[in-house]
Amino acid sequence: MYDAVHKGNGVFEVHTIKGAFLFMNILLFRPKAKASFSFIGEDAFAFFKRKKGDFMMKKTVPEYFGSLVFDDRVMRAMLSADVYASLKKTIDEGAKLDLSVANAVAIAMKDWAVANGATHYTHWFQPLTGITAEKHDSFITPAPNGSVIMEFSGKELIKGEPDASSFPSGGLRATFEARGYTAWDPTSCAFIKGKTLCIPTAFCSYGGEALDKKTPLLRSMQALNKQALRILHLFGNDTVKCIRTAVGPEQEYFLIDKEMYEKRKDLCFTGRTLFGAKPPKGQELDDHYFGVIKPRVTAYMEDLNEELWKLGILAKTEHNEVAPAQHELAPIYSTTNVATDHNQLTMEIMQKVAAKHGLVCLLHEKPFAGVNGSGKHNNWSISTDQGVNLLSPGDTPYENAQFLLFLCAVIKAVDDYQDLLRVSVATAGNDHRLGANEAPPAIVSIFLGDELNDILEAIEKDEPYNGAEKTQMKLGVKVLPRFNRDTTDRNRTSPFAFTGNKFEFRMVGSSDSISCANIMLNTAVAESLKIFADELEQAGEFETALHALIQKTIKDHKRIIFNGNGYDDAWIEEAEARGLSNYRTTPDCIPHVLDQKNVDILTGHKVFTYAEIRSRYEITLENYSKTVIIEANTMVDMAKNEIIPAVEAYALELAKTAAAKKALDAGLACKYETDLVKKLSDLTDRMAEAADALEEALLGLDEAADIAEEANMVRDTVLVKMCELRLACDEAETVTAKKYWPFPTYGDLLFSVK
Repeated sequence: MYDAVHKGNGVFEVHTIKGAFLFMNILLFRPKAKASFSFIGEDAFAFFKRKKGDFMMKKTVPEYFGSLVFDDRVMRAMLSADVYASLKKTIDEGAKLDLSVANAVAIAMKDWAVANGATHYTHWFQPLTGITAEKHDSFITPAPNGSVIMEFSGKELIKGEPDASSFPSGGLRATFEARGYTAWDPTSCAFIKGKTLCIPTAFCSYGGEALDKKTPLLRSMQALNKQALRILHLFGNDTVKCIRTAVGPEQEYFLIDKEMYEKRKDLCFTGRTLFGAKPPKGQELDDHYFGVIKPRVTAYMEDLNEELWKLGILAKTEHNEVAPAQHELAPIYSTTNVATDHNQLTMEIMQKVAAKHGLVCLLHEKPFAGVNGSGKHNNWSISTDQGVNLLSPGDTPYENAQFLLFLCAVIKAVDDYQDLLRVSVATAGNDHRLGANEAPPAIVSIFLGDELNDILEAIEKDEPYNGAEKTQMKLGVKVLPRFNRDTTDRNRTSPFAFTGNKFEFRMVGSSDSISCANIMLNTAVAESLKIFADELEQAGEFETALHALIQKTIKDHKRIIFNGNGYDDAWIEEAEARGLSNYRTTPDCIPHVLDQKNVDILTGHKVFTYAEIRSRYEITLENYSKTVIIEANTMVDMAKNEIIPAVEAYALELAKTAAAKKALDAGLACKYETDLVKKLSDLTDRMAEAADALEEALLGLDEAADIAEEANMVRDTVLVKMCELRLACDEAETVTAKKYWPFPTYGDLLFSVK
């Protein structure tokens, strides 16, 4: 087939993607060329339509980065100096927003959005479903002459009224009470998605309770800012106006073929495979990790980067992960609430772009048994508005008292509130991943590395510290450069690892919002800083009191520091001896959010009210049970309607084959067919019995007295019965002819994308 056929008089027919590519190059490099084109191949037209915009724009990445964001560049250009200055004061210092400023911003925002093709706006918020929500309204307003004009007011910008009746509330409001409010978050930039202006907002009930993940996050950032400023003032720094936490969430995911995905009910309904025998090859050779990215995946990543960059999302690193078909995307750091918004957008766009490439992006924490699952490493740091990272040790960390105090605040926070950190990552999906010899264990601990560990030991013992000796790396080849080795290696088994100037919280699940983890982390550190500030502000001699406080904190909380192998079974025993908690499942840990010390810290810093804490407890346990129940029902459906009939059909064919052979020769034993038919028959009985037992376990949930008891029954009974059904079905897969197996296998799913 020709890529393009010249029909004469400058008219071309385009048949292939390559032809479409050539056509776009003509447009790009010979804009005055007199030629017209028609598309014969659908793939060529789809490729051209998708790529045309960027080819015609002739823009580099810096030119189109953030082109769909109402960011500081746009605000500075479109707002008056006074309005811009007032808005920046609100964003940077938390000053009250004036309605006249909101009106001016609304007009500019609407004009900019309409100029970029938008026809609607939405208050984009993050309810307790874990995903985002939006209700679209057009900009149109009727004009007296029967036409319409495009209008948008400050009132519409500041406040929205979505129906809150169908969102999870955990008892915060009755189901017949529908009113809810959204409130503009000016610290997170508005953006355009499709033809809609999206305005990041908080979401609350009619009574003012937070029904979302953004509001408590902003409160936690405010709490940490307040206490950290007190500490800096004690060190004589009065020029800092604001302290923010920043996050860079690494996002792991799987890419599989869309056609195969659609043939599996478990993937469609639950996001993970509920059945699947181990393929001949998995991740044993480590050949996928950082390997050459396959062309189809490369094309996906290129499109994904473009879409993210247009939205101002700082997508930086991409690579193959450990498991086949698994990949990772990592951004540059952003302020925590902005990073949270961006991560929610990233997950949505990853899935949309995948669909355009005939792929499906799986964000479940454990979509395949027997290979690594996916996490979301939450890289967390604290910085001032002057750009100083408060977790940066500097060249002489032993002498950097300010750094050591903030480091101790984090150590104390993680030790005192290890249960809250575990609660923040608790989901049914993450329970499959944590402790599975690929992710951190369910035990929370801190890795500091050799140098910081030695420094803290020296301080604890009042001994001098001479500094870590720099080791030069010599690779034995003259042309290769020599460089100093870092004083600390990385520890990929630690749930909470110091990595130079930040902490990496590795327990967050890949499908989770990062807001929950950062709410708990911010609040716990704010509490440590408050305790420190209360003590130091009353001290007679600051430096003496400071040294004593750092020394005491190290002694009191060194149990949380562990630099060894978190995957080692011996660590579980050692952690127990140290008094560290080990909550292996969601029902184990969630009740501890209601422990008095946890209620006190969360309400004391005004991050949650007690009613809001209680609601999260109810919602998390309910989501856990609902998730597993959906999985269990899907398993019963697949086993009874797909797997068992397929195995019986294969057994029938074998029986017919044996009968045909015996008809030809009555003396034939037909041992292979006879033995296999018997095995398949036994497996069919096992599968049917296991499916019935699972159904019975599901019916038994009706006897639960409350949501906590139901969650415990799901963990102790339903999951056990699901495992029994899976074992029988997976064994049946290994002895059933491939043409009879009703859906794609692990080998098909993990190795089909080229």
